[in-house]
Parts: sequence; C-alpha cells; structure tokens
Amino acid sequence: MPADPVDDLLRRLAPQVLGALVRRYGHFDTAEDATQEALLAAATRWPADGRPDDPKAWLITVASRRLTDLLRAEQARRRREDTVARRLPPDRWLAPAADTAPADADDTLILLFLCCHPSLLPAGQIALTLRAIGGLSTAEVARAFLVPEATMTRRITRAKQRIRDSGLPFAPPAGAERAVRLDAVLHVLYLIFNEGYASTSGPRLDRADLCAEAIRLARMLHESTDDPEVAGLLALMLLTDARTPARTGADGELVPMAEQDRRRWRGEQIAEGVALVSHALPRGAVGPYQLQAAVAALHDEAPSIGATDWPQIVALYELLLEVADNPVVRLNHAVAVAMARGPHAGLELLAGLAADRRLAQDARLPAARAHLLELAGEPEAARQAYLAAARRSMNLPQQRYLHSRAARLR
Repeated sequence: MPADPVDDLLRRLAPQVLGALVRRYGHFDTAEDATQEALLAAATRWPADGRPDDPKAWLITVASRRLTDLLRAEQARRRREDTVARRLPPDRWLAPAADTAPADADDTLILLFLCCHPSLLPAGQIALTLRAIGGLSTAEVARAFLVPEATMTRRITRAKQRIRDSGLPFAPPAGAERAVRLDAVLHVLYLIFNEGYASTSGPRLDRADLCAEAIRLARMLHESTDDPEVAGLLALMLLTDARTPARTGADGELVPMAEQDRRRWRGEQIAEGVALVSHALPRGAVGPYQLQAAVAALHDEAPSIGATDWPQIVALYELLLEVADNPVVRLNHAVAVAMARGPHAGLELLAGLAADRRLAQDARLPAARAHLLELAGEPEAARQAYLAAARRSMNLPQQRYLHSRAARLR
C-alpha cells in the first residue's frame, strides 16, 4: 500500500482517537503518548499487512492497551470514573466505551475546546491544540508562533500538565464558558489552516489535510453559533483555499498570485466565502477574521492582479492594524501600500520591521522586500533579498521559487 494514503488517513484519525481516549480514560498527556504509539504501529504494520476494516477502532484498541501499560508503568492507577464521580451526579458516573462517539458532539471539536480551557495560558492553549488536533510537530508550532523550538516544547509540556492536573470533564462547554474559549479556538483553527496552506517546512508547498480539517472544524463551529467572527474565519479559509489549484505548476513549483490562472480558482468556494463575509460584516463590531476575509474576497473577485482594488485593501489593513496589530499584518499592509502607491512607499514601511525579532528567522520579510525592490528597478538588491529569503525558508518549493527569482536577476 502506498505510504501517503496511510499517512493522510492517520493524520485525519489522530485527533478522533485521542478524543476517544481522553473521553473514556482522562489523562490527556498519557493518552497523547499512547495515541502516537498506536499511529506509529499503524504506519509500520498497515503498509505490509493491509489496512484493517475499521481503522479507527483498530487505533483506539491499540492505543487503549498502550495507555493502560503507560498508566501502570507510571503507577497512575486512579480510574477516570472515580475522578468524574466526585464531580458529577450518579446518573453520569458511567462513561461510554472509547470507540462510541457521543450522540451530540464530535470528539475532535470537544477535544479542541478542552485544549482551549481558560486554566491554560493563551499560548499554551494554541500550542497544545496545534499538536493534538492539527498534528503539527513542535518545530512547526514554534515557527507558527515565531519562537524557538525549545520555548515551544516547554509551553506544550506545561499545558499537558495543567490538563492532567485539572481533572476537567471531557464534555463540550456551554454558555459563558464556551464564549470565553471561542477566541482561542478561532486562533487555533486559523494557525492550523495557515500551516496547511503554506507549510513552514518539508517537500510540499501545502498540506491539504490540515486545510480540510481546519475548514471542517470551522464549519462545525459556524453551525453551532451565529458569531460573526466564526463566519469571518470560515469565509477567510474558503476564499484562501479556493486559490489552491492554481498555486503550483506542473512540476510542483510555486506560482505567485500575480501569475496564477484565475480560471482554476474554485468558484463555488469563492461564492460561499463572499456570501459569508457579506452577511457577517454588517452585524456589529468587525473583528480581524472578517477584515481578513474581506481582503481575500477583493483578491478573489478581481479579474487580475492589476485590476485589484488595492486602495480598498490598504484601508482594510489599516482597520486590521487597529484591532490586531502584529508584524505579519504590518508586512501585508506594506505590500498593499506598495501596490497602491508605489514600491518605495512599501519599502519604507518594511524598513520599520527589520528590527522586529519576531520576524528574525521568517522568510516572508526578505521575500516581500525582494519583490518590492524588483518592482522598484533595483535588481541586485532584489537578488540579494531573494537569496536571504531562500536561506530562511524551510519549505522546498518556496526555496526553489526564491532561488529561481534570484537567478533571473543575475
């Protein structure tokens, strides 16, 4: 059996298996270890022995056995039912079997809200969820946060310990508690989608599985709430993902938006995203996801890069800076200013980001600077900036694209 289909299936099933174990047994940190060992066993055995009839049940069985072994080895013999019994009425003492999904919720979504519990610091909420739900490595999570890998390892470890020590029930939050967790959940889904759309490392430009999972979870949230920011995030994902078919060439090379065949963009997703953001924007306070979705809609509805309404995009980014100021938003704003007012105006704004340590190892800043220098008619400076961006990038298609741009300017 080819390795890729197995890898894709395991990545999709991982949060469901972890959710089943946590729901049945508790012990979040140990359950994650057991899930990872079950996934490793599957990745080793399934290609040789064949995929089982029920892959999810197979994984849950193996992970449950391994979880039991781990708990015994750690002398953690308290059963989850004893802990739950101290908090819940007697009619809720018995938990369903690990491979039996609750009737009213998806385990993955419940797990998502568990990881975003207020007892965790925001950075820990997001980091833990990216590991548990998104399947990202610690290094990938660290790059998403623009922090060193060692720092992220400590954050994830602390978050697991808090979940373990809290005795939280595995159940969906309700009322005010749900609202408190929603901001962190949206941020998590946003980062998972971004990692899927533009992978920080590896041989592929994107990871369609992560994009699909983020969109699936965003849809579930949208169906359960009328929050306009949830609609905005779903719209942003759909409008951005709609461009995927045109982002790579025949040999897997990166194709920048200015050179993409827009006829290959997914029209149904664009229409759905535009409808979502158009409905959300007039409904009160406008948040960052709605604003980013509005920017994406302007890109997707434009027939060409030259026909894009850049002044309106600049205005939207300036609103976004008021509600969610960060270096990546400032970088995007600078590029939009360059397209609306000329490359030198954008370069001046980018110069102010050069000292921001959060972008010290990020390829986006020198790549944007290279593009604007090229537009400004400074080929040698642009070439050096492209090479600097290539040195920072850990994604092979991005590296090849940046090197090819530099080679054209020799």
